[in-house]
Amino acid sequence: MPQSNPRGTRIAHIGLAVTSIEGLLPLYRDVLGMPEVPLDDADGARIAGLAAGESLVELLESADPGSPIGKFIAKRGPGIHHVCFAVDDLDGSLERCRAAGIRLIDEVPRLGAEKKRIAFLHPASTGGVLVELMEY
Repeated sequence: MPQSNPRGTRIAHIGLAVTSIEGLLPLYRDVLGMPEVPLDDADGARIAGLAAGESLVELLESADPGSPIGKFIAKRGPGIHHVCFAVDDLDGSLERCRAAGIRLIDEVPRLGAEKKRIAFLHPASTGGVLVELMEY
């Protein structure tokens, strides 16, 4: 449901596929000073959240080799997995994507790791970048 006071699209988080959260957490938390934000695991991944201003960095470690993160790491190695944009109206955004011919991974929104409604756009339609849309 769109908010009556729209905030506009913003970067919600960047998802980083990692082989070991424990191996990288000290860099982000202790060296770079990014506070941890508790997040639930989702989609076969263990997730550690770190605050980066108003956005998050999600460290995504595969809990299952057949999960999306497991497959990503096996094929490409660790690195940037996706960028998530927060939108005021997810249903409206998905309709605009459909109208523009954007290929959707999620035809209907689902609940994500932050317990918010999400949907992914296919990288074939977004310049090779996996894009997640999340409703505020």
